Amino acid sequence: MLKDLFHLYAERWHFFLNLTIQHLEISLIAIVIAIIIGLGLGILISRYRHLCSPVLGLTNFIYTIPTIALFGFLIPFSGIGNFTAIIALTVYALLPMVRNTYTGLTGIDREIIEAARGMGSTSAQILFRIQLPLAFPVILSGLRNMVVMTIALTGIAAFIGAGGLGVAIYRGITTNNGALTIAGSLLIALLALLTDCLIGRYENHFKKKRKLL
Repeated sequence: MLKDLFHLYAERWHFFLNLTIQHLEISLIAIVIAIIIGLGLGILISRYRHLCSPVLGLTNFIYTIPTIALFGFLIPFSGIGNFTAIIALTVYALLPMVRNTYTGLTGIDREIIEAARGMGSTSAQILFRIQLPLAFPVILSGLRNMVVMTIALTGIAAFIGAGGLGVAIYRGITTNNGALTIAGSLLIALLALLTDCLIGRYENHFKKKRKLL
């Protein structure tokens, strides 16, 4: 089996390279959108606590919907292809971002906020200079989980006509080509592990740097 895999990678490296680039593009777009929306919602519900339960409840509910079911639900509205995949992946990626942003911001000592406010800092200055920097480790932890999950879930997007390494898996399944299926799966796992490793190294570096301050 290993010999077949190496032969497949060597023979069709251009095919796998193109799929890998597509996979990263789809994942990155969904991740960036989820970061923007997730941070915004997390900040919003940390300011207006009465919105916390409905927002987190909704994101938790969506998170429990099977991926294929959500794809199927979106197809009548947005069709098949990358656009629908990005919408679904963004929706799934929201929960860890919203939850960790909210947890990080609400976990800050109120005395720090009051001291900054007493010194004349505006709400925007408190948010960007005090709250977000202090909450960053918690937010980064959520970001790490979200990025790995998004890269892994992007593999399923091929079943609705999107690109990425899921195409290799889909073709392998439909043509009964086990080597092709495993080759695509291994590359997705490798991308997820590499990304997790890189963010983890940055997370550890940030924690060490913070201890020195």
